[in-house]
Parts: sequence; C-alpha cells; structure tokens
Amino acid sequence: MLKSLDLRPFRGTALINALPRPSIGSSDPTDAVRAILSRVQHEGDIALFSLTKEFDKVELSSLQIDKEEMKRAYDRIDPKLRDALEAAKYSVVRVHEEELKSLGEHELIDNFGMKIIYRTQPVHRAGCYIPGGAARYPSSVIMTATVAKVAGVKEVVLCVPPQPDGSIDDATLAAAHISDVDYVFSVGGAQAIGAMAYGTESVPQVDVIVGPGNIYVSIAKREVSQVVGVPSSFAGPSEVVVVADESVPPKWSALDIAVQAEHGPNGLAWFITWNEEYAREVERELEEYLEGALRKEHILSTLEAQGYVALVRDKDQALEVSNLIAPEHLELLYHDASQDLDLVDSAGAVFIGPYGTAAYGDYVAGPSHVLPTFATARFASVLGVSDFRKRMHFIEVTRDAVEQISWAAEELALAEGLEAHGDSIRVRRDEGSLDET
Repeated sequence: MLKSLDLRPFRGTALINALPRPSIGSSDPTDAVRAILSRVQHEGDIALFSLTKEFDKVELSSLQIDKEEMKRAYDRIDPKLRDALEAAKYSVVRVHEEELKSLGEHELIDNFGMKIIYRTQPVHRAGCYIPGGAARYPSSVIMTATVAKVAGVKEVVLCVPPQPDGSIDDATLAAAHISDVDYVFSVGGAQAIGAMAYGTESVPQVDVIVGPGNIYVSIAKREVSQVVGVPSSFAGPSEVVVVADESVPPKWSALDIAVQAEHGPNGLAWFITWNEEYAREVERELEEYLEGALRKEHILSTLEAQGYVALVRDKDQALEVSNLIAPEHLELLYHDASQDLDLVDSAGAVFIGPYGTAAYGDYVAGPSHVLPTFATARFASVLGVSDFRKRMHFIEVTRDAVEQISWAAEELALAEGLEAHGDSIRVRRDEGSLDET
C-alpha cells in the first residue's frame, strides 16, 4: 500500500534524485481540456448543457440556482450544521480581516520629490469553483466566497457540478447563502472554468477564478489565465506530508495520512519518520483503519499511486525532504515542533504539534483551505484577500521632482533610443514653473 523509502544514506543532490516525482495521472488531459474550453467560448450555454449531459449524465433545464433557493436550503439543513457553517465563516472572516489591514493604503513622500501612493482595489467579480457531483464541499464555499467578500469583491459567482438528480445539495447552497454569494450555477469541470472565464448567456464573465478541483479543473484554470486572474498555485488533488515520531500515538498519524488521501485520485500522501519501529506501527494502524473506512477506495487510490513511508536520519532530514516535496499540507506531529519552523520553507499550510491534524485547516482554523499543490508551494501561497485585489500606484510628480531627477530619466531615455520619452521630460524641465494656484 505505502511504498517504503530508506532515505538515510542520501545527501544533497543524491537526496533530490532519490525522491519520486509527483504525477498528475496516467495521461495528460490538456488537449481534452482545451477542446472543452473552445466549445464553451464559441457555443456558450449550449455547450454547458451538452457537456453537463455528456460528463455528468444530467440533463438540465436551467443552469442557475436563484437566491431564494439558497435561503430555503439554509432553512432546511440541520441547525447544528448551520451553526458549524456559521462558525467556520466567523473564523475565516476574522483571519482575513486581519490580512486585509496589511493591504491598506501606503504613502511614500519625497522619493526625489515625487509622492507615491500604494493602494489596492478589489476586482469587481470573482468566480469560485466548488467540487461536487458525488461529493459535497460546503466548506470550500466558505473558504473561497467569504474570502472574496472580505476582500471587497462586489459580486461572487459559484459553479458547482450537479448531483445525479440535477440538483445542488442543501449544505452547499446554505454555505452560499451564508457567504453572500450572488450567483450559483449547476455546472462543473473544465466547462465551468471556461464559462466563468469567457462568460456565456447565463454565466457572467469574472475577473478572478479560484477554488480547488480535479486535474481537469486545475489545467483549465491554467489555460484561461491569459484572460482572467488565476492565483499562481496549482490547486489540484489533495496532498499531505506527515512528519511524526513515537511521542504521538500511531493511530493519530495513520488517520492523518488518510485525511487528505480520502479526497480521491491523483493525490499524494507521505509519512516521514526517523523511528523504524514506529513506522511499522503506523502502517499497521492504517491497514486496520482501512478495513472499515467508508471512503476506502478513494484512500487506496491515492496511497497505491503516490503513498510513501520514508525513513530518515533525524528531524532535520525529515524537513529537508518535506521542503523538496513542497506539499499542500505539512503536519509536524511531534512535541516541540514549533522550534523547527525556521527549517520549513515550502508548504501550503503547516500544522504544528501532536494535535495539529490538517482537518482543522480544512474547516475551522481560519486561513483558506485552498492551497498550492503539485509542488507549487515552492513559489505560491494559500488563497487570501490579496488574490482578489489589484495593486495600483499613484504617482504625483512635483516641480521639485522635475528639478531633482529629470536628468536620470533623460539619460536612460537616451540610452534606450526613445526620443519622445526624453523630450516629454525635457520640456517640463526647460519651460519653467506653471502657475498652480
């Protein structure tokens, strides 16, 4: 089930070469995704109805779910689930309002006599993709749409694959109501990404697309990134690296390996330890858990393809390996793990200490659970309010600036052979002060 790796002898480049590379599956669906996107771009709603029938086996009469139905779903769900969704939203709002404060207006005065104002503005409309169909992920609604609203986005569009009967489940619609979503559409897969990127008769074009999804969805987002904003992370199938030792019950570690693996195919799950006997105990606990697991097939599909148990020399090598993997979720399930945070440089979200299962991050910790996968944590980040806001600079050039720094701009224009650039500055320098009263 878990493939064993003994990494203790390897150092430096040899360690890099010893690690298996992540895979997106047996075949690259890029060509198929491009064909779907082209159909949506040129055929609009007709393509959405047709592709939904083809891929989801559902024949829809309408794509949009109205706000009244969101409210009715909110009223129908169990009050305890309603409270849980509200608690998750509260946590997400609290964390991201703090992040928003750091993006406030900044002013730099006297940069060679120029006044520079740095300001961010929200995009007008954001699109959120929520996986669905056979499963349901109301938490992903909270973790995307709520962040967009905190960022100041005026309109949020939600696309969710329909269930076999053509509906969207109540929990997801209730989460949309709680998150103040403006539009919900029963459409999934690459076609949903195309609809939000290009716009159709029903689906309004958005400025930014976010949200997790399968490999088709992730590649579709990459393909439309020239016409719509897409955060740099590759938010694909779930990943986890669990680093632990005998100070933590082996059952806890085993469950945490299964936590992200149960999302399904093409994911990644690593268990790293420096205690060989503990590794065997965790594997035994994992096998025992799988005997009665409700999502056994999903877990096995991940573990058999990209499930590893790695034996390392010590904590330092464990974190070196983790940085090379650059996982979506990293769990440091050992005591005093907080002392090692400076050794972590590539991970989407890091969970610290024996109680730090990634499941808290999926639901109630507060930071979005939309995280970089497929090693993009080397350069990409968790979804945040900055992904829904544009940076702008306002530059006020004063007469004092003309006197101080014109010479440098003119010299650079001359070096680049751009005559008009230099002339536009020269006339301001040579023609004296204007009456600015």
